[in-house]
Amino acid sequence: MSVKKDWKRIQLSPLSFKKQIKDRDFIMFNKELVALIRAGYPVLKSIEVILSRIKSIQLKEVLMKVKNEIRGGKSLSEAFLPYEKYFSKVYTASIMAGESSGNLAGTLSRYIDYAKVIVQTKSRIKAALTYPTLLILFSLGLLAVLINFILPSFARFYTDFEADLPAITRGLMAFSISVRNNLLYIVIFIFLLTLVYFRMKKREKTEIFLDRIKLKIPYGRKIWLESGVSLFSRTLSLLLEAGISLISSIGIATKSIPNKFLVKKMNNLPEYIKNGESLSNSLAKTGSFDLLALDMIRIGEESANLEGMLADVAEVYEERIKTKVETFVSLIEPIIIIFMGLLVATMLLSVYLPIFNVIRVTG
Repeated sequence: MSVKKDWKRIQLSPLSFKKQIKDRDFIMFNKELVALIRAGYPVLKSIEVILSRIKSIQLKEVLMKVKNEIRGGKSLSEAFLPYEKYFSKVYTASIMAGESSGNLAGTLSRYIDYAKVIVQTKSRIKAALTYPTLLILFSLGLLAVLINFILPSFARFYTDFEADLPAITRGLMAFSISVRNNLLYIVIFIFLLTLVYFRMKKREKTEIFLDRIKLKIPYGRKIWLESGVSLFSRTLSLLLEAGISLISSIGIATKSIPNKFLVKKMNNLPEYIKNGESLSNSLAKTGSFDLLALDMIRIGEESANLEGMLADVAEVYEERIKTKVETFVSLIEPIIIIFMGLLVATMLLSVYLPIFNVIRVTG
C-alpha cells in the first residue's frame, strides 16, 4: 500500500488543473448503458456493471455518486442533475424525457447520435486550426532565438569594427537589448495578465463582452453565427423528438449555443412563444438567424414536421461551417508562411547588410 499526492487535483484560483471527462468516454458509457437496458438489465445494475470496466477516474467518481443516488430512491435523471457541469442540460433533459415516455434506451440512442455530431464538429475545427497554430508558435520561437542569442552576438561584433549600421539593424538591436534587459518584467506582466484574464473570464458580463467582440470579426462572425444556429437547431430537434414541450426545449437549446452574447439575445424566446408567436417569427426578432434558417423552420411548422426540419437546418449549417473552416485554413496557411518568410528575410537583412559596411571599413 502507498499514498501519494495527486497534483492534478490541486486547484489554484483562478486556474484549475482538474481534468474534464472526455467526450468519447461519456459516449461509450451511454452506448453500454443503452445495450444493457435493451438486454433487460435494471438501470442500477447496468451502472454497476459498467463501473467495473471504466478506466476514466473522473467519470468513475461521478457514476459512483449517481449509483448511490439511485440506490437511495432517485430516478436516473434526478441522480445526474447535480452533475450537469460535466455533461449538459441536454443530457439530463433527454433522460427525463426517456423516463417519462418509457423509452429510455431509444432516447439515449438519439442523444448518442447528437453527441457524436457535436464531437465531430469540435474535432474538425480543432484539427483545422492545429497546423496554423504550430506555424505561429514556430515563428514566435524563431523570433525569440534571433532576438536573444543571434542579434546580441552580431551587435558586439559590429561594435568592435565601428561599422555604420543601417536603420533596420539599429532598430532590431535596440528592440533585442530592451527585451533582454526587461525580460523578467515582461514575464511577470504576462503571468499577471493571464491570471486576470482567467479570473475575469469566469464572470458572465466578461464572457458576453468577449463573445460580442467575436461577432465583430469579419470572417469569424459568420462561423460563430452559423455554429450557433446549427447547435440550437440540432439540440431543439433532439428534445422535441424526445417528447419535451417546445417552451421547455427552447430554454435548454438556447444554453447549448457557445456564444453567450447570442444566448442573451435569445433569452426572450420562451416569452414570445407564450404570447402566441410562432418559432420562426420569434427567432426572427432575435436577429441571430438568417432567412434560409427561418424559412426552413417556417416550412417545418407549417408541415407539422418541426423536429425533422430543425435537423435538416443543423445539417445544412454544419456543411456551411465545414466549408468556411476549410477555406479559412487554406487562406491562413500561405499568409503565415509569407509572414515567416518576411520575418526571416528581415532578420537576415539586419544581420548581413552591415557586413558590407564592415568590408568597406576594413578595406
